Amino acid sequence: MPRRERRAQLLESALEVFVAQGYHAAAMDDIADRAGVSKPVLYQHFPGKLDLYVALLDASCDTIIDNCRAALASTTDNRDRVAATMKVFYSYVASEEGAFRLVFESDLTSEPEVRARVDRVTVECASMIADVIRTDTGLPDEPSELLAVSLVGMAQVSARFWLAGGGEITQDDAASLVAGLAWRGIRGYPMTDDH
Repeated sequence: MPRRERRAQLLESALEVFVAQGYHAAAMDDIADRAGVSKPVLYQHFPGKLDLYVALLDASCDTIIDNCRAALASTTDNRDRVAATMKVFYSYVASEEGAFRLVFESDLTSEPEVRARVDRVTVECASMIADVIRTDTGLPDEPSELLAVSLVGMAQVSARFWLAGGGEITQDDAASLVAGLAWRGIRGYPMTDDH
């Protein structure tokens, strides 16, 4: 198998093991078995368990940040931006692969390498949202950033709460409900132009 394909296979297997067992309970033996390879093959691609976990975390963080960027760029209507961005977080946590657990429920956040990556999701998504808030409201940097972090936090926490609840609210309805709350709050800030 070509190196790139083997690496992708190993990452997929590792994701399944880490999501199911958490970092501390997962063993490189389990990951190698899941991938159908020997441990030496696994170590040829990843020198250790933390390296493997960080590679997965990077990919997972990139996914949510890229999707947030795309949602914000998808329209110039801010109400639609709020809805699209909220859907990003709900879709991410609802994904069958469960990668969100690596980002939002990691049992390794005391590790500086992991903490930095987990924080990157909040910081980068909030930074993009703060740019929109600042441009459209004329608010200074700090208040724009605080509002943006609040919106990202609302999206992350509510999406995880919705998923854990297993209730009768559909994913789309849950995302729309919380987007409505976010929009009703953020739309009250002054625009810099005449609308």
